[in-house]
Amino acid sequence: MPAPLGWPGILRLGLVQTALGAIVVLTTSALNRVMVVELALPATLPGLLVGIHYALQMLRPRWGYGSDMGGRRTPWILGGTAVLGLGGVLAAAATALMGSALLPGVALAVLAFAMIGLGVGAAGTSLLVLLALRVDESRRAAAASIVWIMMIAGFILTTAIAGRLLDPFSPERLVAVSAGVSAIAFLLALAGVLGIEGPSPMRAPAEAAARPPFRRALAEVWAEPQARRFTVFVFLSMLAYSAQDLILEPFAGAVFGRTLGESTQLSSLQNGGTLAGMVLVALAGSAFGGRFASTLRGWMVGGCILAAAALITLAAGPSVGAAFPLATVFCVLGLGNGIFAAAAIASMMQMVGEGRERREGTRMGIWGAAQAVAFGTGGLIGAAAVDLARLLLGAPHAAYSVVFAIDAAIFIAAAVLATRIARPRPAAGLHRMITAQ
Repeated sequence: MPAPLGWPGILRLGLVQTALGAIVVLTTSALNRVMVVELALPATLPGLLVGIHYALQMLRPRWGYGSDMGGRRTPWILGGTAVLGLGGVLAAAATALMGSALLPGVALAVLAFAMIGLGVGAAGTSLLVLLALRVDESRRAAAASIVWIMMIAGFILTTAIAGRLLDPFSPERLVAVSAGVSAIAFLLALAGVLGIEGPSPMRAPAEAAARPPFRRALAEVWAEPQARRFTVFVFLSMLAYSAQDLILEPFAGAVFGRTLGESTQLSSLQNGGTLAGMVLVALAGSAFGGRFASTLRGWMVGGCILAAAALITLAAGPSVGAAFPLATVFCVLGLGNGIFAAAAIASMMQMVGEGRERREGTRMGIWGAAQAVAFGTGGLIGAAAVDLARLLLGAPHAAYSVVFAIDAAIFIAAAVLATRIARPRPAAGLHRMITAQ
């Protein structure tokens, strides 16, 4: 069996996450902007297309099951990245086509965003399983944070570089830049994953007797109390996390009179806090090694409670007035988000091998699907809740206060559920698989 990965190997796998993030962010930011601004199409259209991308990630358990039965993760990662990259190019071509032929362009965009959802689900699920299989227990928490930080780096680099290359805008330039990003992303993924899994399967492919139908494999994983509780925790916490996205900047403007530039700076502070929380978890995991695994539950609970406290403070902010420390609270909210998210991802890697054998991909797929559904619905629910509360209560400040309080309650519910998740076993079968010679 190959030896556990060192830090260079972990960084290589992080390149795959960077690649996935680069393609996805281009389709959800630049293409969204082109549809709404340059083509003057309704904002609902890109919203529905992104919804297709999230809906298709419901198939993550199926892709994880496929890699379980085959015994290898690399083909799923590279194949998924290829499908994702092709979907990104088709999405750009579809956007360009909408300018002259709207209905054919929309039809092509539906296909493209379906491919994006399928590709990122297949590649992302197997990537996390491979990371868990090849990283020693003492480094998993730090590894989880590192690959997510590298994904954020992919967001930043892609939007910065592509933003320069897209000016002056033309449909041909849009397709060319998207094709370039997809090609570079695939090469990054290839460099990141090639040879990491080893020349032969880490485990023999499942025998015919151990190849249950997908429905049975899914039911077997869902029957595990630990996996089921963690799935609900992931859904609740990520729902509360994503529900903030579309309401924080409007809150700063509508209630505190911040300008567009000022509210954007506040959002940057929040994102900086999220990154700081992830870095904190990575440093703690690196410093304390295997002992850190036993504290992951506490980090998840603490991050959720910190985020809930920040949201409750925001709910009380309008009554304080101009003296309210809005920037500080935004930063603290981001810190709580980053801590619980990084700890949750590390827990996924720690717990993925606990339970019935040859179900690691299916288990990770269920958790990934829960996260995707929460992200796909959270922003919409948060924005709709503000509109409904404003309709019922009249005053904007009261509407935002009610929604922030509800969001805080969801975080608290997630924290309570996290206390019922058992600590990962320090000598789980997955760890023995990795280190056995």
